Amino acid sequence: MASDPSVGVVVGLAAEARIARRLGWLVAVGGGTAAGAKTAARSLADAGAGALVSFGLAGGLDAALRPGALIVPSAVIAGGSHHPTDPGLSRVLGGATPHAVLDAETIVASVAAKRCLRDRTSAAAIDLESGAVACIASERGVPFAVLRAICDPAERVLPPAALAALDANGAIGTWRVIASLVARPGQLPALLVLAGDATAARRSLAARVRQITRARA
Repeated sequence: MASDPSVGVVVGLAAEARIARRLGWLVAVGGGTAAGAKTAARSLADAGAGALVSFGLAGGLDAALRPGALIVPSAVIAGGSHHPTDPGLSRVLGGATPHAVLDAETIVASVAAKRCLRDRTSAAAIDLESGAVACIASERGVPFAVLRAICDPAERVLPPAALAALDANGAIGTWRVIASLVARPGQLPALLVLAGDATAARRSLAARVRQITRARA
C-alpha cells in the first residue's frame, strides 16, 4: 500500500485509531470530546496534513441506519451551517452517501433527543468529531471528508456506564464502567447490546479500510 501521510485522520477512541492507522495516514485521538477533537484536528494540520478525515463511530438519527452501517456524508451540520465534504476525498473513502452528519458537543443518549434532532435537522447521524474537522479544515483551507459507522441506532438508549467509560485518551476506563454497573446493575443488558453494536461498527470500518488500502496499493 502506498502511504500518504499528508492526510490526517481525527478519531474519538483509541480502538478507532488502531483501525485508522492501517490506512498509513496521520492519526490523532480526540478522546471522545468535541474540544479534544478540535485540538486533534489542529495538531494534524500543524503536522502538515493537507486534508482531514473524521473517522469512527456515530450515533444513528435515521432509523433506517442499523449498527454497522457505513456512511460517507455529503455534508456536516455544525453551528447551524452545512459544510460540504470534499467529493474527491469522499471517493477515496468509498464514495459519498446521501447523508448529513450532525456535530454534537456531548453524547446524545435518549431516543427522544435523537428524534428531536432528526426532526429539526434531517441529519442521519451524529458524532463529536466531524464538526471539529469541518471547522479546522475551513480555518486552514484544506479539504475534509467523513467516514463513520453507526453504533447505537436511533431507537437505542445509551446506558449511563457508556457515558462514563472514556478517559482523556479515548480508552475505556474499566473501573468507571464497573463503578457505574455496581451503582446501577440493571443497565448491564443494555451495555451488552451496545458492546455488540460497537463490535459491528468496528468490523464495518475495518472492512472499509481494507477496501481503501487495496484500492490505493
